[in-house]
Amino acid sequence: MTMAATVHRSWAADLRPAVLYELLRLRVDVFIVEQACPYAELDGHDLEDRTRHFWLGGDAQPEPVLGCVRLLQDADGEFRIGRLCTARSVRGRGLGRRLMEAALAEVGDAPCVLDSQEHLADFYRRYGFEPTGPAYDWDGVSHVPMRRGSG
Repeated sequence: MTMAATVHRSWAADLRPAVLYELLRLRVDVFIVEQACPYAELDGHDLEDRTRHFWLGGDAQPEPVLGCVRLLQDADGEFRIGRLCTARSVRGRGLGRRLMEAALAEVGDAPCVLDSQEHLADFYRRYGFEPTGPAYDWDGVSHVPMRRGSG
């Protein structure tokens, strides 16, 4: 069952501070608090010129963000998907799928990479991502490097 939440998209430069705050709050809630993994969530990429943010929420912003994903683009044109998460209260309702579809619609056929938490690798395989190396520890959480497209 999918939820009737709107997918929003913004370039980093156009992101309103209140929305950025809600995105960061959700990411901290999921990746740091829920997963009990203290790490440097604020990595300097959220406000880079080529960064795009996608999130799910109501049309009247800012409302609670239900899920989000970040799309980075390197100078060479390669895309990187990261920080995909949904609020615990709405998991299992297709929101992660909707966010991936929105980000990949923007990527098109261009090469794209990500680092999946190992237990979620099958989710990303559904979108054409394949492992490019062995699992590794990233701040206490097992991750797998993955790629979609040529390269």
